[in-house]
Amino acid sequence: MTAPTSLQLAIAAGALTGLGVALLVWRLVPAQPDLRDALERLSPEHARRHVSAPVAGEPTQRLGAWGLRVLPPAVWGRTPTAELAILRKPVTRFYGEKVSFALLGLVIPPVLTVLFTIFGADLPVPVPVAGSLVLAGVLFMVPDYNARDDAKRARAEFSRALGAYIDLVALERHNGSGPRQAMEAAAAVGDSWVFARLSEELARTRWSGLTPWESLRALGGELGLPELDDLADIMRLSGEEGAQVYASLRARSAGMRAAMLNHEKAKANEVAERMTIPMSLLGVIFLAILVTPALLRVMAGTA
Repeated sequence: MTAPTSLQLAIAAGALTGLGVALLVWRLVPAQPDLRDALERLSPEHARRHVSAPVAGEPTQRLGAWGLRVLPPAVWGRTPTAELAILRKPVTRFYGEKVSFALLGLVIPPVLTVLFTIFGADLPVPVPVAGSLVLAGVLFMVPDYNARDDAKRARAEFSRALGAYIDLVALERHNGSGPRQAMEAAAAVGDSWVFARLSEELARTRWSGLTPWESLRALGGELGLPELDDLADIMRLSGEEGAQVYASLRARSAGMRAAMLNHEKAKANEVAERMTIPMSLLGVIFLAILVTPALLRVMAGTA
């Protein structure tokens, strides 16, 4: 194992000194708050999302709360608020995961460099430094991808459960229940997280001053679910104008099931099309095996 050269030591010392001075200056310079981020934190929707998210619960949330206080808002980029809302994941936990992944990306290349050095493979100093920065940046974005992927599956599950919920509301209305009573009774039937979320929103309307359909519309905007807007419009007609909405509700649930069925058929067709590619390649290889000997004999005869 060779000792580091004086040039490498000078580069490392200069980099550490410059990093320390930059962090000191950045810490002492007054922060410029982001107006949009400040107004969003003061909004009622933000307070409702974080009312049940204690920061002191776990280390990841504490780390995210620290990053939220120290780091500027521009570092986080676009926060997937709708995805976090449907997953019931606090923003502090999401930020904590991003910081944790970034720190992991900073640590991995130096550890690998030490292992390479032990086995006699010396790497230049810029290699682990650049690797740490690149890997930290890549891992910093991994929680965003995970949140969007999990939220996509959660929205699909919500849509399937919402179709059953609309049928239950239609049956309650057909039995003579009022709009609010029908929505609350239908939400109390199921025990899944979707029905629990709807029941929670409807219970909140009893003291928030909002009507149930206004609450569903707000929930649809928060979670990115336009299906809730359609249900809210139908129930608004029933509650404010006394319209008979049994047929409309059944038609809406049937339309949702047809749309989900078409989506599943499209996915099945995509899988079937991808499966034909390996079969086609196998056929081409089989034909090549059959034709190659004949071609070789012909080429040998002409030669």
